[in-house]
This record gives sequence, C-alpha cells and structure tokens, in this order.
Amino acid sequence: MFGFGEDKPTSIDTLIDTLPTTGATVYALKALDFVVPGEWENVTRFDDMLKKVTGETDAAFLAKVKQRTLALYNDSAEGYQTAVKIYGWVDTSDKMLGAAALANKVAESVSFLSFMDKITPKADNAQAIDLAVKLVAEVVAFTKVNGIPGDGISDFVKALAEYDGESKIRMAALVCFDGVLPLGPDFVAKVGQVLGGLSMDSLNDNAIFQKISGFIPVGDKVGYVRQSFDATKSWMSDFATKNNISADKIKTQLSSYIEIADDKLDYVAGFIDVATNYYEHTGYQAVAARLIERAVNEV
Repeated sequence: MFGFGEDKPTSIDTLIDTLPTTGATVYALKALDFVVPGEWENVTRFDDMLKKVTGETDAAFLAKVKQRTLALYNDSAEGYQTAVKIYGWVDTSDKMLGAAALANKVAESVSFLSFMDKITPKADNAQAIDLAVKLVAEVVAFTKVNGIPGDGISDFVKALAEYDGESKIRMAALVCFDGVLPLGPDFVAKVGQVLGGLSMDSLNDNAIFQKISGFIPVGDKVGYVRQSFDATKSWMSDFATKNNISADKIKTQLSSYIEIADDKLDYVAGFIDVATNYYEHTGYQAVAARLIERAVNEV
C-alpha cells in the first residue's frame, strides 16, 4: 500500500480504513505477542482508533477530534505525511516479489512452501545494512512525527523506553525478523562489525536507503547510520535478552499462524521480508495514534 500518489496524499483515515485485517503481515505481528504480550491491537477502522486513543464515545467530541486530526495531517508544514512516506518506503523498497496474494488470503495459514522458489535470502552483510537502515528510517520518522529538529537520535533513544502499542510491536519485529531470525542471537555484534566497514557505495546499494537518504538530516549519511545503530544497540540487545528471543522460538510462534515447513531460518526471514509490510502497517497506525493524541489536546 502506498500512502502517496502522484498528486495528493491519501488521507490518514483512508490509510487506516484500508489496512488488512488478515494475511501474512497480520499473522506475523500476532506471532510476536509472546514478546510484547497484549501490546498490539490491529485497529483497521479510523473511527475505532479515535475511540481507542481518546477513550471517549461522545459523537460530537469525536467528530471535532477527527476534523482536527485530518487538518493536522493535511498540513504539509507538519511532518506526518513524511513519516507515512518513510514507513511505506521501508517495505515497498524491500520487496522481491509481489505479496498481494498473501495479503488478501483469508485462510488461517499462509503456505510458505509455495513461495520458496521466489525467495533468495540476503547475505549477512546485506541483511545487517538492511536492519541498520530500517532503524534509521524509524529515527527519522520519529523526528517528523514529533517535530524534533536536529539529528533526533538522543531524543529517539529516550523515547524508546516509552514505546508502546504499534511502535513497540514494530521495534519487536525489527529485532526478531530483521535481527535474530536471519543473523542469530549475536545479531547486534554482527551488524556492528559490518557497519564498521560501511561505505557510501554499500549504502547506495540498499533500496530503502535510496528512498530515505534525502530525509536524513545530516550530510554524513554513513556516520548517521552508525550513530543511530550505536545509540540503540544496547536497547536491542537488552530487549532480545530480557524476552529470551531465539530464532527457533520465533519460528515456532510463526508456525501457529503461517505454514512453515522449512528449517532454513534465513529462508523464513526472507519470506517475512518479502511477504509482509509490518513497518508500513504499524507505522500508519502509530502516526494516526500520535495525530489523534495531539488533536485531543488542541480541541
């Protein structure tokens, strides 16, 4: 799903209303409930999100909040539209196959085997850079949503401790699906090693970086990628350790929702990479929630 067309951005209420209620992305995120139990609810109607975030049911009040929410989002001087772009680019730039068929499936499981011949797992170096760039996308989107000037890295690290709901499940998915599953329990060390030799050429080879580089708020893009990772690596490592996350445990949980009959964890990670859009899905939900919170304070 693209949040933006050629001429006019899709409204935030429409983006939420068109999120899927089933399919590979939803199943994969549900599988992570063992990591962050009860954190994520798949709200796919904007009016339901209004009620959830505000805790109100008064129709007149909710109408005012909705009107203010849409006005804030449509104001191009705000950063919400840019955040939506970034969240969408993270997934759409990283696809190796069209996943529309998966997204539209309503069966209780999605066959993994039928997509095996279309999946090529990333080399460890490419996977490490991919994780780092996705993390940068999260930092930049965070600064846009919260109107934070400068590089925003220190503000982001402070906010991580308070992440919940859609934002927390997204970071859990980053650690699980882009870290532990393809790279193993020492994924933080592996990514750090790769970033130690990172070059601009390597970054330019990354499809996500090609899209988001213009929004990185410093000239030294390589340095910003390294700094973003260095500032958050302790959080990611602690998160994985405290929650006892392992590749086998992730696969077992995924198997409750998605038919996985292969033991090659890098192929499972590749399947999740190409068949889901968890960044976009939870990113849109998070932007909508932050918008509604602000609108309530302004109504």
